[in-house]
Amino acid sequence: MAFIECHFFSDVLGVSASISVLLPQEAKQQIGMEGSSRKGNYPTLYLLHGLSDDHTIWMRRTSIERYVSDMGLAVVMPEVGRSFYTDMKRGYNYFTYITEELPKVARSFFHLSDRREDNFIAGLSMGGYGAFKIALSCPEKYAAAASLSGVLDITAINMRNDIQSRSEAENVFGDLNNLKDSKNDVLYLAKKLDSSDGPKPMLYQACGTEDPLYENNQTFRNAIKDLSYDYTYEEGPGTHEWGFWDSYIQKVLKWLPLKNC
Repeated sequence: MAFIECHFFSDVLGVSASISVLLPQEAKQQIGMEGSSRKGNYPTLYLLHGLSDDHTIWMRRTSIERYVSDMGLAVVMPEVGRSFYTDMKRGYNYFTYITEELPKVARSFFHLSDRREDNFIAGLSMGGYGAFKIALSCPEKYAAAASLSGVLDITAINMRNDIQSRSEAENVFGDLNNLKDSKNDVLYLAKKLDSSDGPKPMLYQACGTEDPLYENNQTFRNAIKDLSYDYTYEEGPGTHEWGFWDSYIQKVLKWLPLKNC
């Protein structure tokens, strides 16, 4: 794999943006890694970080580079601060940045596919919420989305310590009493898309059974099972920590609907 860290000026954000990128590479002499590439543009996984992290965290806390080395898959890891991948009430327009500007910029830098069937999104915690929100809001852009320990019932934000403070949450979302059935409510987005005739992303959800967000994840699980999605749920022993996520990102990679070279 080739690892690249990029910094560029974002027109949407009005500030410098940072991304980490893994690109397929045929390099047979890399110790312990096969290496692989594909003809044409690469399928791409957008891999999202959690609330307290940044674009470097997946590289620092997991072996994601080794896991994708023989898959012919590019991985783009953006930084969005503590935004919940949202066009913030008082802050930056990170939802627009991730869904519109970032793919265009990344494809101008690297040979990445723009076909829906080659684009996937996944994340943990805040990033799990972001992955599902983005894929369900823009189903024409992503074939599959995965959430690991995601904050999937955002309407429970008042009852749980999912965000550091109410003030911070209001900077992101505005009035928290208006979250239900809004563009930031993943449950609402799933039901709305289910009633449409458009494409629907495959969904993968996993959470540790000792995770503080386990009940939050069960709320989404109970709602989605009555809808028509291609939906996979897995759970296992684990809390809100990197040992669980390192294990389950490997399951996500095996689950992705990658086309043959």
